[in-house]
Amino acid sequence: MTVTGPLELPPDPSPGGLVVAPADEVPATARRPWNVAAATGLGPLPGTSPDEAARSVAGELPDLPHLAELPGRGAGADAVGRTVSLLVDIWADVVPSGWRVSRRPGRDTRRAVDFLSWDLDAAEQHYAGADWVKVQVVGPWSLAAAIETPSGNRALTDAGAVRDLAASLGEGLAAHLADVRRRLPAAGVVLQLDEPDLPAVLAGSLPTASGFGTVRAIDEQVVRDVLAELVATVGSIDTAGTVAALGTAGTVGTPVLAVCPDPRAPLGLLREIGASALWVDATAVGTAAARLDPIGEAVEAGVAIVAGLVPAAGPTTPRSLGAAARPLTEAWRRLGLPRTSLADVVVTPTGSLAQVSADRAVTAMATCRRLAQALQDPPDGW
Repeated sequence: MTVTGPLELPPDPSPGGLVVAPADEVPATARRPWNVAAATGLGPLPGTSPDEAARSVAGELPDLPHLAELPGRGAGADAVGRTVSLLVDIWADVVPSGWRVSRRPGRDTRRAVDFLSWDLDAAEQHYAGADWVKVQVVGPWSLAAAIETPSGNRALTDAGAVRDLAASLGEGLAAHLADVRRRLPAAGVVLQLDEPDLPAVLAGSLPTASGFGTVRAIDEQVVRDVLAELVATVGSIDTAGTVAALGTAGTVGTPVLAVCPDPRAPLGLLREIGASALWVDATAVGTAAARLDPIGEAVEAGVAIVAGLVPAAGPTTPRSLGAAARPLTEAWRRLGLPRTSLADVVVTPTGSLAQVSADRAVTAMATCRRLAQALQDPPDGW
C-alpha cells in the first residue's frame, strides 16, 4: 500500500542503444582536478583508532587520501551521524529506529562532533603532504530518508523539513570545508556526496514508520533542483568558508564526487546536478546499454569516472591486475572510448571496508593504488 500516490516522474530519457563515441569526440582528459593515477577509498574503515586509520590511508592512497569513517566506534561515527554533526541549528539523537531530530544538541550529537574533530586531527597530522584530500557526507535526500522528524516519520515526508536539512547542510559544509582547508592549506578538497537511497526516493519504495505503507515518490525535477543547489553552493565556497555569489572571481570551488551504490543509480541525473565526478561499481556494470550509456555520456561530457574495482570482500588479491581491471576495460571497449582516457579513472574499492580486517583493508587500498598506476598505460592484453 502507498500512503499517497507517487508524484509523476518524467519518462526515462535513457536511449536504447549503446553510446559509441568516436575517439575524436571524446575529451582527451576528464575535468579531474586531482593528480593522475589517483586511488581513494569510499570512507568507512575497520577499527576505532583515527591515528591508525589515517596512517594507513596516507600510506596506501597518497594521491587522494580520504577522511576515514570508523563506524565501529558506535553511534555518531556512522555516515549519518557524521553528517548530523555538520548541520547548523538542527540536531538529532539516536532512538531505537535511528536518528531523530531533537530540540537541542544531546549526547549523540556531541559524540558525533567529537568523532569528527578527532578524525580531522589525525588527517591533519598524516595528510600534510597531500595535494588533494577527500571528505564524505550523506546527501540531503538520503539524509532526509534516514532522519526522523520529532513525530517519528521520515523527514522525507515533509517538504519543509527536506528544505531545512538541505540548507543546514550547505551552511555546515561551508564551515567544514573551511576547517579542512585551514588544517591542510596546501591541499585541494574533494567532497564526496553519498546518496545511497536516491533510487528509492525517486521510486517511492521507502517504507513509512509504520511499515504498512511507502513514502510517496519525489519528482525527479525536485530531486535534481535540491542537489544542484547544494553542489552550486559547495562550488562557491571561498577559502574562508564564506558562500560567495556564484561566479565571483577568486572563489575556490570544491569538486563534488556523487556516489550512489545502488544498481539503479540515476547517473544521468547526478551528472546534470553539476558533479565533477561520478562513482560506478565497475564490477557490476555488465553489458546492458542502460548501465553503460550513462558512463559513456559522462566521459563525453568531461565528467571524471571513479570506479569501484577492488572487491570489499572476498579474495584478498585478484588473480592479476589485468583481471581486476577487466570490468572497466571491457566497458570502455563496448563504449568505444579511447584507452588513453582510462588514465583519468580514479580507482576505489567496491564498497565499505568497515567490516573487514585491518590487513584486508590495507591490501584493498594498496591494490586500488596499483590498479590506478597500471591504468596510466594499460597493456594491450587488458
